[in-house]
Amino acid sequence: MTTLEILRSGPLALIEDMGRPGLAHMGVGRSGAADRRSHTLANRLVANPGDRATIEVTFGGLAARVRGGDIAIAVTGADTDPAVDGIPFGTNSIHFARDGEVITLGAPHSGLRTYLAVRGGIDVEPVLGSRSYDVMSAIGPQPLQPGDVLPVGEHTEEFPELDQAPVAAIEDDALELMVVPGPRDDWFVDPDVLIRTNWLTTNKSDRVGMRLVGMPLEYRRPDRQLPSEGATRGAIQVPPNGFPVILGPDHPVTGGYPVIGVVADEDIDKVAQVRPGQTVRMHWSRPRRPFADC
Repeated sequence: MTTLEILRSGPLALIEDMGRPGLAHMGVGRSGAADRRSHTLANRLVANPGDRATIEVTFGGLAARVRGGDIAIAVTGADTDPAVDGIPFGTNSIHFARDGEVITLGAPHSGLRTYLAVRGGIDVEPVLGSRSYDVMSAIGPQPLQPGDVLPVGEHTEEFPELDQAPVAAIEDDALELMVVPGPRDDWFVDPDVLIRTNWLTTNKSDRVGMRLVGMPLEYRRPDRQLPSEGATRGAIQVPPNGFPVILGPDHPVTGGYPVIGVVADEDIDKVAQVRPGQTVRMHWSRPRRPFADC
């Protein structure tokens, strides 16, 4: 059996696939890769079906030794100068690592999360139908540690491979996000503060949510209580301090803070690559509906 032996895990390395949908009624969130596009591209490059698990590496630092055979690999997302036995290879392209060689990822030049895919996928035991780790509920394969040995799955010949894929570089300047208004934008004195403010990403951001600071949003009725409602990835909750939180893949299944808007699906993956200290600017994807004073 071909395996990957983890030598270094970096700040945080997780096994992730596309998550476990359909279990919210049991209190279990979907989880899954934070940057779905990068995860999917990594699998595509090594000819994996989209449901195969990859390694999601936050801020680089991973080292893994190949054991038991040769493998095809691909690295996508944040550029971490990937190398095999010290010889660099490009991101967003297929590469081959031989038995005994060491795959390393450095610190990213821009962006935050990198995805390492191997042909056949990371074949650890699924939990509730998924190989994803949820940092909030601690469901799924545990975060990787030095000494972990990861089995590589069998490769199907039915899925064609790509040699390389040109991908736009991850920007390290201000991030622009399109936001669908509501459903609770009428809870705020001036909801447009959300789009007029240059928000700063804090170092308390994680897979549960990206926390922002800037001009606080003000509740119209501070004493008003909102019963818990279903939560979704990309929802922008505003707690009483007025600072928005953009929910990530490991968000709670319900929440009691009003949601002023929801990040458009095509922009959600960008959030996964935002670093602490980076500026975020938001724009309504359509005009807000008018509402009366209440």
